[in-house]
Amino acid sequence: MVRLDLDQVVMRRMKEDDIELVKALIKEGCEGTENRLILHILTRPLCLFILAVFSSILRCLVHSFILALAIPVFLLIIFLKITMPRSTGVLGSSLPYWDYVGSSYRGTQDDTLHNPYCRISGKTPLNKKPRRRITPKDKDVSTENVSPEREQEAGHVWVAESDGDILGCIFRETEKRPGIRRICRLVTGCWYRREGLGRLLVQSLEQREREGGAHRVYAHVPFPSKLGEAFFKKLGYRLVGEGTDEEEDDEEEMKLETPERGFLGYPLTKVFYKDL
Repeated sequence: MVRLDLDQVVMRRMKEDDIELVKALIKEGCEGTENRLILHILTRPLCLFILAVFSSILRCLVHSFILALAIPVFLLIIFLKITMPRSTGVLGSSLPYWDYVGSSYRGTQDDTLHNPYCRISGKTPLNKKPRRRITPKDKDVSTENVSPEREQEAGHVWVAESDGDILGCIFRETEKRPGIRRICRLVTGCWYRREGLGRLLVQSLEQREREGGAHRVYAHVPFPSKLGEAFFKKLGYRLVGEGTDEEEDDEEEMKLETPERGFLGYPLTKVFYKDL
């Protein structure tokens, strides 16, 4: 754990040179999430029933109970490993997250989010030149020509930077419904968790979207993520489907925001919302 001075954090739009660093940050932050989602699917009653049926059929073909039990499970895990990144995308997006990062709109140096801690401390955060360099090999990965239309469709990525290092990032999908925004991924570096960085990213983005005319924000959280669920609830988000009076009054709009679904239609994300 590293002590983080939040008043020195600059939250800016992702630039071209940040793409590979952001990808590495996502890979680190989401480690284990895919395996937990696969375990969640494998333990659903319908999935267990289907596996039992295939095991029974295989038991007639192979004279080993262990093989008859293990082969269907192994094949299903391989299938989910291959298809899940395409189906879950960026926690609610239909785009695979590598494509999402590479195609997202890249802003200018001056396009930043407001940091309220700077006003409290009286300090002005410095945006130093990054210490880390992108190798030529990494640059070759990101040379694909991305059209402005594709960038806008992919959405926006904001990164939190301090002393030249990228500490976290937050993803907002492109606006598809007037006044509605969607946070589809929030990642902080392992050394900077429980330091208020995630809260700072979410609240600063909320303020920007509120000033831009948005009145509601949705957040998609992986189904097995208890920490993510608790995090957004602390920030005032509510789980869609809890049956509040507010949901009943806005039922039609709520139906347009559905959780991402995977194998056999099981939900892979939980949807939270907050009115700004």
